[in-house]
Amino acid sequence: MNSFELNKILAAIIFTVIVVFGIEKTTDLIFQVKTPPEAAYVVEAPVAKTVTSDSSKTGGVDIKALLALGTIEHGETVFKKCTACHVVAKGGKNKIGPVLYGVLGRKSAAITDYKYSKALIAHGKVWSYAEMNSYLLKPQAHIKGTKMAFAGLKKEKDRASVILYMNSKSDSPLPNP
Repeated sequence: MNSFELNKILAAIIFTVIVVFGIEKTTDLIFQVKTPPEAAYVVEAPVAKTVTSDSSKTGGVDIKALLALGTIEHGETVFKKCTACHVVAKGGKNKIGPVLYGVLGRKSAAITDYKYSKALIAHGKVWSYAEMNSYLLKPQAHIKGTKMAFAGLKKEKDRASVILYMNSKSDSPLPNP
């Protein structure tokens, strides 16, 4: 094989690579695919039962009875599911989700250096025990349009424990009901 044949083979390979990448870039310019604003279908999960009582009701849930199910230690274990996106340490940095240090008692979307969804900004409520319980049960159902893609904590003990754990991570934790 002489050098002329080798040059033709190399030129063909280079030309093919340029054409493949050129077509990809050209089609990206011509066809702009946009993500639909809402999912094509919604998967409904079964609704979890919540602890209710006739006394001290807040939003249909007896928060005092709910929190009695949990412990801070169990909450620390369950919160490990959240650490992929959140930090709960004082002085922590935002990750995919905002820092959750001192979140209970704070207004939603209050951290200035985090880009919240429009839905969470519009929500504008203070993170109370009842509000956090409803959110952690099923975030997408509680605040429609939130960026949080977490399915939720279905077990009451897990929700209560995470709420107690997050409340303990604060300079001024909320008093227990």
